[in-house]
Amino acid sequence: MRTCAFGVATLTILVLLAACPLAPVSAAERPPNFVLIFCDDLGYADIGPFGATGYATPHLDRMAQEGMKLTRFVSAAAVCSASRAALLTGCYPQRVGILGALGPGAKVGIHEDEILISELLKARGYATAIFGKWHLGDHPRFLPTRHGFDRYFGLPYSNDMWPHHPTAGDRYPPLPLIEGEKVIQTMPDQSQLTTWYTERAVAFIRENKDRPFFLYLPHSMPHVPLFVSDKFKGKTQRGLFGDVIAEIDWSVGEVLKTLAELGIDDQTLVFFSSDNGPWLSYGNHAGSAGPLREGKGTTFNGGHYEPTLARWPGKIPPGTTCHELASTIDILPTFARLAGAEVPSDRKIDGRDIWPLLSGQPGAKTPHEVFYYYWNNGLEAVESGPWKLHRPHEYRTLAGEPGKDGRPGPYRQAKIELALFNIEQDIGERHNVAAEHPQVVQRLLALAEKARDDLGDSLTGRQGHGRRQPGRLP
Repeated sequence: MRTCAFGVATLTILVLLAACPLAPVSAAERPPNFVLIFCDDLGYADIGPFGATGYATPHLDRMAQEGMKLTRFVSAAAVCSASRAALLTGCYPQRVGILGALGPGAKVGIHEDEILISELLKARGYATAIFGKWHLGDHPRFLPTRHGFDRYFGLPYSNDMWPHHPTAGDRYPPLPLIEGEKVIQTMPDQSQLTTWYTERAVAFIRENKDRPFFLYLPHSMPHVPLFVSDKFKGKTQRGLFGDVIAEIDWSVGEVLKTLAELGIDDQTLVFFSSDNGPWLSYGNHAGSAGPLREGKGTTFNGGHYEPTLARWPGKIPPGTTCHELASTIDILPTFARLAGAEVPSDRKIDGRDIWPLLSGQPGAKTPHEVFYYYWNNGLEAVESGPWKLHRPHEYRTLAGEPGKDGRPGPYRQAKIELALFNIEQDIGERHNVAAEHPQVVQRLLALAEKARDDLGDSLTGRQGHGRRQPGRLP
């Protein structure tokens, strides 16, 4: 049972640090700051460096020019809560028991014994804050302030989980805006969310310019319903969706400007990505997966591949592109390595250190022999090297014209049979080459069997021995 603001594992770390405190460091030795900007339902082709049209993203363009573009960066889930659990724990969501999108009053949330990025860095003396969407449980026991974050301001779950949802009836209560652990508003003005998050992010950077900090900025947008402030309303040729992306780009610019003004630009790694692909049924209020197949809620690349940028002047080579596979689960071990923290050794962490990729080391390759694609507890696809194998499974696809102006269009269920794709040549997963490469199919099927033994597979009735429980309310 939780007895204070940290889990048992975090308390152990803090006790050890108290016994052996960190020695003061000079500016040259100071560990880096981390700014992790995480969008919601952003499609692969929704920002300028990845081909967006109808609006400009000059600050994200600048990030790409001054840093690295990652073209094969994969979320560990194609849905909100699961993807965020993976990001913050460095584990497949099946391992930590967080699946789907947790609703208001959910009886489960992130377990107090899981060690999040925030807890690792706080134990190293970092100031920590989250301004934006949490979505790992809305009970106080599950909130960010109980999991290593000094500051929290934002929504506890998706912004569509409110009484105005076009298809939910009376399923949702009034939407809460939380500061710390207190609801400070219900039904807040969503047109101000991006501005509020950004203002608090900038203030946090200024307050902590003289010490290492971890700023997690998970925007509520462009998840539907879309909202934008007056300063960006009607400013793009793409309508409301384009306006929303332009405001997110402005937010990125405010962060970069503040780092430069404070003279800590070269001490800060800024990482930009998203939780999953676009919610295609919302039509003109949804983003674009570009060349990728399908979107959110599927294990095709359109659901998992994210438009990702990394910038750290003097450390990440400017104007570079990485085509190696990396994932949200790699952020924890990478940040830990750079901060001088130890990755937890008393449990399995699925992520790997991708600093050799980000720093442009010659010949650096993905640290993953294999990456697994689950939908809930069902293992649907396996990726290894240039190959991605889909096992037979059902998936949702549009049943005709998508929705419009905030109302969704219908989905239908489709099915894919056993299919092998060469992702390096066919990122859109259009051409099944399984018949031409039977040995590759067998190798990937064998890798899938390892995942079933470890993480389980509801499609074959396997439980898996490597799963941990989520936090549960009585």
